Amino acid sequence: MNKAELIDKIAKDAGVTKVQANEALDSFTTAVVMALKKGDRVTLVGFGTFSVSERAARNGRNPQTGAVIKIKARKVPKFKAGKEFATKISGKK
Repeated sequence: MNKAELIDKIAKDAGVTKVQANEALDSFTTAVVMALKKGDRVTLVGFGTFSVSERAARNGRNPQTGAVIKIKARKVPKFKAGKEFATKISGKK
């Protein structure tokens, strides 16, 4: 499912226009990004938690030349599915 299909589904299920559904989805994603940038976590009970993980600096290899390269430390977004969400996906009860 891509963004347009998700917007169509939200609009249909919530009984709103596609423009309103798009604005709601954009607002949600912006709010999550801003919270993560500040170092906060976003927890949606029953769905999951968005957080930021720090990757340490490390050495890597250029696959073409085999030369050692330095990879800088960085922050990466992370999502951990909630128990209820994971159960629905796996089909287990």
